[in-house]
Amino acid sequence: MNEGWLALLQQALGLLFSLDPDVWSIVSVSFSVSFAALGITLLPSMILGFLLAFGRFPGRWFVTNLIQTLQSIPTVVIGLLVYLMLTRMGPLGDLKWLFTQKGMILGQMMICAPVLVAMSQAAFTSVDRRAWETSRTLGASWFRAIWTVCRELKVPLLMAIVAGFSRILTEVGCSMMVGGNIADVTRNIPTAIALETSKGDFAQAIALGLVLLILSLVLNFTLGTLRGKAEPRSH
Repeated sequence: MNEGWLALLQQALGLLFSLDPDVWSIVSVSFSVSFAALGITLLPSMILGFLLAFGRFPGRWFVTNLIQTLQSIPTVVIGLLVYLMLTRMGPLGDLKWLFTQKGMILGQMMICAPVLVAMSQAAFTSVDRRAWETSRTLGASWFRAIWTVCRELKVPLLMAIVAGFSRILTEVGCSMMVGGNIADVTRNIPTAIALETSKGDFAQAIALGLVLLILSLVLNFTLGTLRGKAEPRSH
């Protein structure tokens, strides 16, 4: 039993270090789609989170609760919604994005946005409003004042980014439905792991799982380092 697992691990490492084209094509699709979704969603989500934390406008309570509700929707339900939107009879059917990376990006944006908005709102709510008010009183522009607040919250905001990225990088339901799991086109790490495991090709599934594990370790180590630097030291 142990020898079998060791052999699988050796095969998985061999696929990674030999730069197996099938494995790294899957990794490339996964990261390119998820980075694109995160990049497009990041700034609008942070701005909305800031407005919900500092703004006072009608409907603020409703928007906040809507964002909280959207976080709990299963990714497969979001995948179904995007699928229906992108079919020929759907409102976005003319775009012909179904079973393409653009369709996957759209789905991942809908998954990522509520997480980014909610966590950035929580971060902005925790900050001392006087940092914002003082910046504005001293004549700083809106952008400059927001940047000052963001610098105070760099660790919580980075945690929001990591949480949003992790959610879309590891989700399988939406990617499977909208992307179709097409080799070298829309097959990403989670859908490939599900497929290869069902086929009994555990070596490739383990190799792709190791990529996610290593990424998780790097991100957590980076956040831990930043958190340590941000905490005040006792003398």
